[in-house]
Amino acid sequence: MTDFLYGRWPVLEALRANRRQFEQLLLMDSVEESGAIEEIIAAAETRGVPLRRVPRRIIDDLAKNANHQGVVLRSGGYPYADLQELLETSVLRHEKNFFLALDLLQDPQNAGSLLRIADAVGVHGVIMQERRGVAVTPAVVSASSGAVEHLSVARVTNLVNALKELKENDVWIIGLDIGPNIAPIDRTDLNINLCLVLGSEGSGLRRLVRDTCDLLITLPMRGHVESLNVSTAGAIALYSAWQARGWQGWAYAG
Repeated sequence: MTDFLYGRWPVLEALRANRRQFEQLLLMDSVEESGAIEEIIAAAETRGVPLRRVPRRIIDDLAKNANHQGVVLRSGGYPYADLQELLETSVLRHEKNFFLALDLLQDPQNAGSLLRIADAVGVHGVIMQERRGVAVTPAVVSASSGAVEHLSVARVTNLVNALKELKENDVWIIGLDIGPNIAPIDRTDLNINLCLVLGSEGSGLRRLVRDTCDLLITLPMRGHVESLNVSTAGAIALYSAWQARGWQGWAYAG
């Protein structure tokens, strides 16, 4: 599988992470070699990635007219991890488990934003379901500003089964939801072995996923709208979990 990553920071972070197979760096022929472009060229040279200057129309086509900022990196597909690798990360860091699970998110912008935040707070891994949910596409890499290139992401056949496997490893599954009789986040101990589960845009958590959770939490609200965008709500919950841990693990926060 070949991906065409685009945008200066996503391309630079992919090169820095060095987890993919890189084939070619393409620069628009009018782009100046300064700032981030200079860093990209240097990183590509370090990785032995050939550079080619091309007309804008080629870059536009490869990036599907997205905001490419004059740069495209042709690379292999995203290197997904497996669930066991995610569990081992916690052991290596000597920290309580800290995972994020996305229940069939569809929007690349929301997924990318959450992955960027997940990297910022130092999660040990992200879990997605293979079918019907978003994958780590170039659009998601762009929306994460390249942060996902430094994350361990597992795509699983069945999210419910993956959550059950985490429970067997003493990880608490906590779903973020809305509705009556749900514990507010500020009254919940998040300094535990934790997997935070976020539902899809509009539909929220699926019933089986919701039933698999050990606990549901909600964000208290006093305004007129009933809910927040999933990336906004997820950001608050992820930072709350990190704060509950005493802001530990700064060295791993990206």
